[in-house]
Amino acid sequence: MKNILLPTDFSKNSLNAIHFAIDLFKGDACKFYLLNVQKASSFISDDMMAVNSSATIYKTIINAAKKSIENIILNIETNYPYENFEFYSIVDYDNFIDAINQITISKQIDLIIMGTKGASGLAKTLFGSNTVRVIQRCTAPVLVIPDNCKHTDLNTIAFTTNNLPLFNLQELEPLKECMDKYHAKLKILHVADEHHLAQNQSRNKIFFETHFTDATHDFIDSNAQDIFYAVQHYLKNNDVKLLAMMSKKHSFIERLFTRHLVETFAFKIDIPFLVMHSQSI
Repeated sequence: MKNILLPTDFSKNSLNAIHFAIDLFKGDACKFYLLNVQKASSFISDDMMAVNSSATIYKTIINAAKKSIENIILNIETNYPYENFEFYSIVDYDNFIDAINQITISKQIDLIIMGTKGASGLAKTLFGSNTVRVIQRCTAPVLVIPDNCKHTDLNTIAFTTNNLPLFNLQELEPLKECMDKYHAKLKILHVADEHHLAQNQSRNKIFFETHFTDATHDFIDSNAQDIFYAVQHYLKNNDVKLLAMMSKKHSFIERLFTRHLVETFAFKIDIPFLVMHSQSI
């Protein structure tokens, strides 16, 4: 049985991600943990001066969050009565990342699914700050669902790498499971930039040819200014339904989240985005 963590702030984005997750795992046995994290700024500073008053506000906020999660669960159970799903409500008063990491360990979470807004207009923000922090600082694989993204047949998956890390099958298990469930085609996109390692490219190509025998390999060699647009162009031209990456120091994804690059390039990802974490240094 899969253990799936669904962080929510009850926004439209997070609710959309929850419904995406339910559709994604239809037919599977899953435990879904719906998490809402409250923080100190939820309280009015004046109220914090009086213990009884602040305690009352704390209880009110927590109870309201629990009730909202219960309503979400009731709605899902009503619309998916025959699925082998279990739902658990968690409301925590903690640092957002600490709360997620604690639950990831205690509940043996296999995958975190959360929603976010893509880049738009003058904002040019890739993901919300919480989503970026989860990707960078949490150890479980993360599936990011862009704003308004609806579940569809994930029949074409692209795995993007600059070949700095060497891969192993255990770290790529979420990718493998997604491919098997949807009988998806896998496209390995080798990105050549200043961190690109040619020797690893050859070894990784052999790895994928061994464990993902039907995968095709494509290559992008571009300067730093154009690399993000080149990847985006590739995704659209190949009708890719899900983008996957490995998170590791100096990897393509680390560069993707470098502050000045995110601000400079409105790299809009409007398809689900799977981030797996390398356990090697």
